[in-house]
Amino acid sequence: MFLIAGPCAIENRDCVMQTADTLNRLCYDLGLTLYFKSSFDKANRTSASARGVGMDEGLRILQEVKEQFGLPILTDVHESVQCATVAEVADVLQIPAFLSRQTDLLQAAAETGRIVNVKKGQFMAPWDMGGAIQKIEQVQSNAAKDGRIWLTERGSSFGYGRLIVDMTSLVEMRRFGCPIVFDATHSVQQPSTQAGVTGGNRAMVPYLVRAAVAVGVDGLFIETHPEPEKAISDAANQIRLSDMKELLQQALRIVDNR
Repeated sequence: MFLIAGPCAIENRDCVMQTADTLNRLCYDLGLTLYFKSSFDKANRTSASARGVGMDEGLRILQEVKEQFGLPILTDVHESVQCATVAEVADVLQIPAFLSRQTDLLQAAAETGRIVNVKKGQFMAPWDMGGAIQKIEQVQSNAAKDGRIWLTERGSSFGYGRLIVDMTSLVEMRRFGCPIVFDATHSVQQPSTQAGVTGGNRAMVPYLVRAAVAVGVDGLFIETHPEPEKAISDAANQIRLSDMKELLQQALRIVDNR
């Protein structure tokens, strides 16, 4: 099992480097492969709130993480024109859930030759992800079976301001033959519940992590921050960096006894 983790948004260099250093040491001790994740732009926002440092500065910081810690990088792309530039730094290009049906974006990401992590839209059934795979494989043949496509479950809309996780989605998507990831922190979001800003409940993350690992996943996606309450994005559902060790140890105990 691998881990995708880091602050939701790149706020500044110091926060990113501190988080990367801590996660790198922790994953080394636990024997986990770490993909460091942080976004240079949070473009899919409910309101005109803080978005991050932008692509140029964000990629410079992510490149420093890569060079200093030797970590593979995962970050979001929102427009087709970003893909080639982002792929110069990132090992995995992530398609945000709201954009998971955007053909041009999916194919531009595939054209870079990087792994493409497609987050399942909150509005999509797990079997609908076959369409995203087909679009990518028009550019990269056999990408799913070669592990060049990852599919990520991040919860489904349940009325207004609520997400639920159908754990059978993990089983359904596995039939596509590609690695399956569970995004624990976005799955506890409460969209648009805090005066136009997404809320959440990080207390539920450990329960969902344990459930997903018991079902069986190839990777976990957990956003983490040294001081989540001060984060510019997803402050309510990111895991405190100091709590990551216990959470991952719980998950690995389940893996060992599956």
